Amino acid sequence: MRVGLVCPYSLTIPGGVQGQVIALGRALRTMGVDARVLGPCDGPPPDSSVTPLGNSVPYANNGSMAPIAPDPACVLRTIRALRDEAFDVLHLHEPLVPGPSLTALLFTEIPTVGTFHRSGESAIYRAMRPAAHWAARKLSMRCAVSEDALATASMAMGGEYELVGNGIDTVLYATAEPWPTEGKTVFFVGRHEPRKGLAVLIEAVQHLGPDVRLWVAGEGPETHRLRSQTANNPQIQWLGLMSEVEKARRIRAAEVFCAPSLHGESFGVVLLEAMAASTPIVASDLPGYRNVARPGVEALLVPPGDSAALAGALEQVLAGGPLIDEMVVRADGRACHFSMGRLAERYATFYQRLAA
Repeated sequence: MRVGLVCPYSLTIPGGVQGQVIALGRALRTMGVDARVLGPCDGPPPDSSVTPLGNSVPYANNGSMAPIAPDPACVLRTIRALRDEAFDVLHLHEPLVPGPSLTALLFTEIPTVGTFHRSGESAIYRAMRPAAHWAARKLSMRCAVSEDALATASMAMGGEYELVGNGIDTVLYATAEPWPTEGKTVFFVGRHEPRKGLAVLIEAVQHLGPDVRLWVAGEGPETHRLRSQTANNPQIQWLGLMSEVEKARRIRAAEVFCAPSLHGESFGVVLLEAMAASTPIVASDLPGYRNVARPGVEALLVPPGDSAALAGALEQVLAGGPLIDEMVVRADGRACHFSMGRLAERYATFYQRLAA
């Protein structure tokens, strides 16, 4: 069976949906499914299984900048790729986002699975609402990665959805060699934009002892401003973009993983990665994060934007003790249920059913 995984966002720019699509393709190929990924690429494709469809342009949405490719050239490349590849099933991620996903939905007659990732208000969904019901009817099957994503999609276009969740490479995060550290270390990874709450975390860390270090991975529109503000703070180390292997090693090495987002999180994949690495978690109390980690059970969750509460939770985890150890054990067990291999097996059953 030949399956095409279509992503609307640039596959060379780090992002949650892009990471899920590429990892799902790898897991499917391991199972023997002939899976190929199609999407925009702003540079060399990140994997030999990727068919690049052109460059992206930034689009402001949900407090973030989405790298999409709605231009006519990308549309034509998508149509040509669908004709040449001869897929049995298409798996469209964010099928209503203009660009490859929406193009594939409108210009194919083969069975299609649509997975909805985003949650919360969407300018794209608002603009497409009059046509969303019609377009979504072309999907053979609809999936959502979380209850919040399901509610968002259902509000825009109705219909029935399979709740599938997301997946991670549990083996990578469980077995990575810890990165060398100096003192107690807090790790943050994500795009440096207001909704990710990095500024709140920086303020919280300044209330902790001088022996606490903050590793900041990623980059974004706030990077320059925040780096300038903290230029004289030896507690903070700016790491930039990094590979999945280095990210896994640093998560494994850190005393605590912190996700201080303010809003807009549909599913806490980064929390799952920390859970699989047996690293304690402090995160904002958001519905998307509660989908993964229950407060006080697998993670400490605090009110979004509250730097004092965030500092207190970080201090509690850094102090350690039996309660934190028990939280890590429970988190590790929960992460096993979200392996990418399990998710790929579930999607494969959907593909086989539709292809038949």
